[in-house]
Amino acid sequence: MVQKYQSPVRVYKHPFELIMAAYERRFPTCPLIPMFVDSDTVSEFKSEDGAIHVIERRCKLDIDAPRLLKKIAGVDYVYFVQKNSLNSRERTLHIEAHNETFSNRVIINEHCCYTVHPENEDWTCFEQSASLDIKSFFGFESTVEKIAMKQYTSNIKKGKEIIEYYLHQLEEEGITFVPRWTPPSIAPSSETSSSCKKQSMSLAVVVPDAAQAEGLGSEALGSPSGPPEPVAGTPDDKLDADYIKRYLGDLTPLQESCLIRLRQWLQETHKGKIPKDEHILRFLRARDFNIDKAREIMCQSLTWRKQHQVDYLLETWSPPQVLQDYYAGGWHHHDKDGRPLYVLRLGQMDTKGLVRALGEEALLRYVLSINEEGLRRCEENTKVFGRPISSWTCLVDLEGLNMRHLWRPGVKALLRIIEVVEANYPETLGRLLILRAPRVFPVLWTLVSPFIDDNTRRKFLIYAGNDYQGPGGLLDYIDKEIIPDFLSGECMCEVPEGGLVPKSLYRTAEELENEDLRLWTETIYQSASVFKGAPHEILIQIVDASSVITWDFDVCKGDIVFNIYHSKRSPQPPKKDSLGAHSITSPGGNNVQLIDRVWQLGRDYSMVESPLICREGESVQGSHVTRWPGFYILQWRFHSMPACAATNLPRVDDVLASLQVSSHKCKVMYYTEVIGSEDFRGSMTSLESSHSGFSQLSAATTSSSQSQSSSMISSFTVVPSSSLSSRNTANSRCMTSPSCDPSGPQSAQ
Repeated sequence: MVQKYQSPVRVYKHPFELIMAAYERRFPTCPLIPMFVDSDTVSEFKSEDGAIHVIERRCKLDIDAPRLLKKIAGVDYVYFVQKNSLNSRERTLHIEAHNETFSNRVIINEHCCYTVHPENEDWTCFEQSASLDIKSFFGFESTVEKIAMKQYTSNIKKGKEIIEYYLHQLEEEGITFVPRWTPPSIAPSSETSSSCKKQSMSLAVVVPDAAQAEGLGSEALGSPSGPPEPVAGTPDDKLDADYIKRYLGDLTPLQESCLIRLRQWLQETHKGKIPKDEHILRFLRARDFNIDKAREIMCQSLTWRKQHQVDYLLETWSPPQVLQDYYAGGWHHHDKDGRPLYVLRLGQMDTKGLVRALGEEALLRYVLSINEEGLRRCEENTKVFGRPISSWTCLVDLEGLNMRHLWRPGVKALLRIIEVVEANYPETLGRLLILRAPRVFPVLWTLVSPFIDDNTRRKFLIYAGNDYQGPGGLLDYIDKEIIPDFLSGECMCEVPEGGLVPKSLYRTAEELENEDLRLWTETIYQSASVFKGAPHEILIQIVDASSVITWDFDVCKGDIVFNIYHSKRSPQPPKKDSLGAHSITSPGGNNVQLIDRVWQLGRDYSMVESPLICREGESVQGSHVTRWPGFYILQWRFHSMPACAATNLPRVDDVLASLQVSSHKCKVMYYTEVIGSEDFRGSMTSLESSHSGFSQLSAATTSSSQSQSSSMISSFTVVPSSSLSSRNTANSRCMTSPSCDPSGPQSAQ
């Protein structure tokens, strides 16, 4: 494989002729380059007028390679041929070099060029390119490649130091300018003398900060006599080394080369808007500076940006009011490194309500606008702090996180957002601080972490409880003066507090379907009709004790009672006869009964959770940690009688009669899943002891629900534990009650 290198443009703020005088002092040898042992002149040519001077040298190099490798190769020194072509009339020096030693096995070509700065004739530009192609080298190809690149990059770093060293040496000798070449027949004029004086004064010239602040390359830099005027960019623009250091950071020569080559490739081939240099650099960092891989993902991103008009997102799109009111996130000052700080109060945010009210596309667009704003803020902070800032810090507060946030369509939307952001905004996250992580957090992390890049995951810092207030906590990354008030800080944070999205803002299933946003009716959800006298039941077989049964359902119509039963006996599969007691099918959805009407509660099956009454429009999430293997039955039953009569089973004639009355029909959409204990890595108590709902709203929710209120708050505070709901605190004791324990006498057969 051919290795290529392209340097940035190095600008010397000295005239070309003075730079040439310093360059000549590098020969025949240079003490600043220990490996450069000696050089001999092979041939030399000068034109009659002295304008052209071509000299060819044979250079002797002592490569820093293992002695064993030198012995195998049979050489102690490596010889290169270097050809210098100086054109004093055009004020250019072209340097071409190639290896003489092992030329049949290794091919090294180098080209360097000194030219006059296009916008300032008293400055000199330098750039170089090189290629390395190892055909074969006694089986040590990889080792030779590493040695060659190491030596080459080491010399590149010293290149500017060497010229400046000899410039200083010339100055000490009293040489501050060198006259320009003139034809022999023309005597030096007063104008020429004036030009020479101007050259001597140019030693004190400093690059105008205004030009760098605009992110211009070397061609855009103006003359020292006044402020530089912006120069329109062309495909031939090069990056200035000083600009790279100031605005992009300290890069190795090879990293600089990758950036410049990829940028040049885009200018030559891409017909759309080219990303800014710092964004190109992000794609390279995301692929460890592999140009081919970085080019592939960046081209895909450019196509995506063009298709979705992302470049104009901040100017053309305004977030809906519901996002402005209920999306609990916003920008908040900066961290100690100068990175813009984004605060997200995820635990206080009604993710399900936002998805139901807006759909996935609006949320995705909003997240994209946040990322676009982040890029803009990074540019501003780079100018403010005087150092490269290419990423931002995100602070995520998980206080209030519960099982409602694990609503499957919401998680699906989150995973898609992560996928889009990872593909189009690589290396924009500098640090992620996750605060007050509850015990349910491992569940969310298990779902999300596989979709996050390894480099990004290494930037995560997770704190449980109030650990963020101790050593190694928030104060290490954020100044005390800007810690938000809700984190016991002194700074008022203007980030919206979130809260429940009113259900009046929810979109209907028809609206979502028309927009092809079938999030809450995904295929993983099933629908079922529940009739008066005919409950809907599903069977879950548990093989390993201490598994976790999770559920998520919406009551679309009517009021229902939700129950969980356990049996050691396997229920018979439902009969296909629609008139049978075990299977009733209705046009509105499937209805299945598994508990045989001859079964007796306490003998054939037992109740493992207290009944939960769910009102129309409510969304319920919860989980149950199983204690025994066997068969668990989840039941949704029509609510029209006191809870004490919940175990009365219907007769066939009652069911048939109920089918004729539409008001006796309920509808639910549900999803269930069994999670193995190994997924929790020993933290099975995470579901049992986690608290539900929003921290500020939980007290109001409990009191409201105990009074049988069906407010929107109560529908959001389902306990993600073994209890079914926080609305009835007695339910949380069901797991430990002997009457509910499937291992108790009632479950014996």
